[in-house]
Amino acid sequence: MRVALVSWEYPPLVVGGLAAAVHGLSHGLAHCGHDVVVLTLHHPDAPDLEHLPTPAGRLRVVRARTDLPWLPEDDLVARMASANHQLLAAAERLDGWQAEVVHAHDWLVAWTGDGLRARWRIPLVATVHATEKGRSGGTVHPGRSAAINAIEWWLTYQAREVICCSGYMAREVVDAFALPPDKVHLVPNGVDAAHWATTATPAAPGAPPAAPARPDGADGGPLVVAWGRVQYEKGFQTLLLALGQLRRSRPDIRVVIAGKGSYLDDLRDLARRLGVDDRVHFAGFVADDELVGLLHRADVAVVPSLYEPFGIVALEALAAGTPVVAAATGGLAEVLDGTGAAELFTPGDPDGLAAAVERALDPSTAAAAVDRGRALVAERYDWSTVADATVAVYRRALASHAVHRTVT
Repeated sequence: MRVALVSWEYPPLVVGGLAAAVHGLSHGLAHCGHDVVVLTLHHPDAPDLEHLPTPAGRLRVVRARTDLPWLPEDDLVARMASANHQLLAAAERLDGWQAEVVHAHDWLVAWTGDGLRARWRIPLVATVHATEKGRSGGTVHPGRSAAINAIEWWLTYQAREVICCSGYMAREVVDAFALPPDKVHLVPNGVDAAHWATTATPAAPGAPPAAPARPDGADGGPLVVAWGRVQYEKGFQTLLLALGQLRRSRPDIRVVIAGKGSYLDDLRDLARRLGVDDRVHFAGFVADDELVGLLHRADVAVVPSLYEPFGIVALEALAAGTPVVAAATGGLAEVLDGTGAAELFTPGDPDGLAAAVERALDPSTAAAAVDRGRALVAERYDWSTVADATVAVYRRALASHAVHRTVT
């Protein structure tokens, strides 16, 4: 099958879990023998047209240079709409190649997905990775928030079928956009277990570590790692609040928070106010290969999200063999609850997080959880399995599209 995936981010352009999800799906589809094109944004470290080796299918990445006309920096919706014109034009570089299905990931590429749907007269499938309503704590606010919510609604309306990564997310999407339940399909994210299980290649001689194990670079006590897009809803502030309690019983504990985002300065200020800034290192963006090495050094990986449709970072930690502590929220709870693969706590509860970290640091508890985590990843979250489930949705969209064209 010929498939066009449209995503605002794709490695080496990584902002959050979306890049990992689309990267894994594209390779999973190609591995299963499909002809895949990814339309995404330009990155200076990657060519604008890239042919990636695959064992069975075909995978190309087309990156658009979205040099926008003058628009206000704070008008995100207008800037995204303008940039989508460049993404749509990038499809012309395919020399007549045309997809059978176009698959758009989140509202940022809604215009491109719908434009290719109309241009090629093919069905549009949309994956909603998160909603504006969910990110905003259940309330859509006037202004930009309302505009994004409207675009999400429009995208799900234009799509022939909609994919969500968890049952929690599927219920949220059905309720938020008044969709027929049979239009929304649960297909979980996956993880490249082999990549995360392999210790990363050491950095070049003389290169500074992207994320030292401790702020002062020295060796020390237990290392706790959290990573991802640094926004309020990711809950890193709960980890900082828990650190004050943890350091009373473990004075040598260390925390690394890797990632970038609009909430980073607030976290730094909070660490100073709590008096734990000497135990925390804010590493900024850390590339996957370096993150693998960091996880292999970590004693505990923490996923403290307040709102989490899925939580692909938890799967990455499980695949790396790192004991996991996670908030029992949304898709995280759905993936982990009852598996014995992670210690869970109530989202936003620093005391519960601290207690969960203490349990995860127990060697026998950690060893049992790591074994269960690796088995869970192998059984349910391999990208080839995810790709097969996604193709089943594509085939449903094609069948529905064919019926609609015949009727009209």
